[in-house]
Amino acid sequence: MVMMISLSQNGAGRTSHESTASFAPDEITALVAEIRRPLGLLVDPATGRRGAQLLPDPLRDRGTHGAGSGPAGLLGVLPAIYPEWLGSREFCAAHRTRFPYLAGEMSTGIATTEMVEKLAGADLMGFFGAGGLRERVVRDSVERLSRSLRGRDNWGVNLLHSPNEPAVEARTARLLVELGVPAVSASAYMDLTPPLVLCMARGLRAGRSGGVERPRRLLAKVSRPETAERFMSPPPEPLLRRLVADGDLSEGEAALAARIPVAEDITVEADSGGHTDNRPLGIMLPAIRALRDRLAGSYGHPRAVRVGAAGGLGTPAAVATAFALGADYVLTGSVNQAAVESGMSADGRRMLAGADLTDTAMAPAADMFEMGVRLQVLRRGTMFASRAGLLHELYQAHGSLEEIPARRRAQLEEQVFRRPLEAVWAETARFWAERDPAQLTRAEADAKHRMALVFRWYLGRSSRWAITGDPGRKADYQIWCGPAMGAFNRWVAGSFLAALEHRTVVQIALNLLEGAAVITRAHQARTCGLPVTPAGFGFTPRRLAESGGVR
Repeated sequence: MVMMISLSQNGAGRTSHESTASFAPDEITALVAEIRRPLGLLVDPATGRRGAQLLPDPLRDRGTHGAGSGPAGLLGVLPAIYPEWLGSREFCAAHRTRFPYLAGEMSTGIATTEMVEKLAGADLMGFFGAGGLRERVVRDSVERLSRSLRGRDNWGVNLLHSPNEPAVEARTARLLVELGVPAVSASAYMDLTPPLVLCMARGLRAGRSGGVERPRRLLAKVSRPETAERFMSPPPEPLLRRLVADGDLSEGEAALAARIPVAEDITVEADSGGHTDNRPLGIMLPAIRALRDRLAGSYGHPRAVRVGAAGGLGTPAAVATAFALGADYVLTGSVNQAAVESGMSADGRRMLAGADLTDTAMAPAADMFEMGVRLQVLRRGTMFASRAGLLHELYQAHGSLEEIPARRRAQLEEQVFRRPLEAVWAETARFWAERDPAQLTRAEADAKHRMALVFRWYLGRSSRWAITGDPGRKADYQIWCGPAMGAFNRWVAGSFLAALEHRTVVQIALNLLEGAAVITRAHQARTCGLPVTPAGFGFTPRRLAESGGVR
């Protein structure tokens, strides 16, 4: 059975056009938008003009119309289309979700437990943003989700690669395994790590049919083919041997892990907020799909790895484009930060709602500061990008805090840190003494690392100021954001989603999917020769029912 989204304004599939053949472009466009009804493609024998007429839906109207009946001049039929059908049915079955749609993890709890709960309740799926949070907070949040979503598997938690804090990554991976999280989204990985493979392989068992059964599903976000290849292949044998030698995996678990890809779902991340390589989706998605097909042949895996799309998906047109490129599912990020369930502060959400297409910039990333990795952030209304850029310039130019010229040091203390550097270091040392004392040991021996930790204090606090809504630090808010946010704001302007209080994560998802289905149908109709007007390729957000009938 298939389930439908119903429009609360007019009812799903109800139309006044069911018995009218239309040849005028405006009327045809209106019929094309009735996506839940089959569309008859007509031709006028006298003039050769193309037209359209809505037909009975055999799934819903059996017995109400004569078999084989239809209008004269019928050239063909476009079947009904539903948002649920835009991607992979296998994806939906694997993740026990109704729609091929994910709301991605947004670190430091911006993707909240409430957001994950709302999505799961609407038969969508989201990931809790565990990255950057203390272990106690992650544990409490996962335990809450396990209780509130008991019996559901359409939710998960992210595992963030932490190259400068491997112990934190390892503790998080073990925690997710211990608490039985049903799905894990791996992000910011450039290579496989022992904690990641532990998360993938612990608990593997042989299935009755000879396959391998996974205790948890692993999804991986990638933006490079070489990284995608690692996730679409079995774990390297040396890494598996290391985990067995350390007592983290049994010989049997390692043997099973060697037979399957690390992840069964690969999310191709294009020009996104936060960590990004700024690559176009139209280039990356087909390339990684082709790589997937080649690897599947090499390894002989019984099921092909599913490939999804993320980055730049802020409008129905962008979502429709991703599915047209062959995406099995889509994942949204930036637009959900402005949702009412987001962990972002009210000030931060208002700033996001005011963003336009070009209001983003690249800035150094806190977790990979020394490596020079950058992420995409909101530029409008904040000085974070320029101030963080200054810190990285100083880090590259000097070997220690003491080498920074007095004029520059005064600038940092007055404009960026707003306190003496010694006070910043004291606070930084207290933080690392609790989180990872090895960082302090290294800083004592390496003055440049000590400088990096001080500079990372600002980078870390700036995102926290945005989340808590510190009014005195608004100019320093670090808000991860891509151009999709501006596109989303343009799309919803004048609609009910323009108001922040109406931007729920579920309404955002359903409207993006509904609109993508409308645009997909318009494209189908145009390729069949129907004169679809430009209005057919737009969709105005509207309140959509969050539960539908069974079809």
